[in-house]
Amino acid sequence: MIWIVEEFKRGLAQLQRWQTWAGIGLIAFFGLLAYMVGRLALRTDSVLTYLRVTAYACRDFTNGVIIFLFCGMIFFILAAVMTLGEIQNHFQFRQRGASQQARQTLIRGSIWAFVAASIAVAGLLFFKKYCR
Repeated sequence: MIWIVEEFKRGLAQLQRWQTWAGIGLIAFFGLLAYMVGRLALRTDSVLTYLRVTAYACRDFTNGVIIFLFCGMIFFILAAVMTLGEIQNHFQFRQRGASQQARQTLIRGSIWAFVAASIAVAGLLFFKKYCR
């Protein structure tokens, strides 16, 4: 049973590091973007409209638009995961003193974060345009 206490102490020690909070903040940022897009996407659901649960009126989407939105969601998730991985690599390279690799991973992580945020903002703008 002592191992539970040791694991709890290690978990608390991780919460005292700023890298942990940076990762949690990044996950929260991507989660907020996904929540905002998902909330707008549920307004377009034909079942909710038929049951009169939602008061929003959105245009009917064609299959091409639905596939495009689905692929956008997949690419958003992939870009967000790549961002988290590159930031984790950046922290590891900085800890080891490999400044050149750390700089490269920070640049790649920033690019992936920009791509993920751009996909989410494009989704938000798309739903705002097509829904009243």
